[in-house]
Amino acid sequence: MGVTPTTPASGGPADTFTASRWTSGNFWFPTRLIISPQRVSRVKPRFFGSNEESIAMSKVASVHISTGVFWAEIVIESTGGTDPITSHGHRKADAQRIRELIEAYQAQSRV
Repeated sequence: MGVTPTTPASGGPADTFTASRWTSGNFWFPTRLIISPQRVSRVKPRFFGSNEESIAMSKVASVHISTGVFWAEIVIESTGGTDPITSHGHRKADAQRIRELIEAYQAQSRV
């Protein structure tokens, strides 16, 4: 659980947010959200391999955060009509930081 700064092969900085192992579906293989200047990716590891989905930063339409007592669920919708990226079990502060990063990267691309 938490944030891990990384540098992907594309060269830009990226932040990785890992869901808590104490939430449903994340005990053995916690979901990771990777936020970079180019895209938002959701990586769900499995016993063999992983499932990854991503949305280009320019195609992100909105970020919805639903908070509970301890954890938050994040829904990132795209303008292209594809299914939104949904991830649950993140800390509230991480969810807010994800939204701030997306808004900052989108503002940079408009300049």
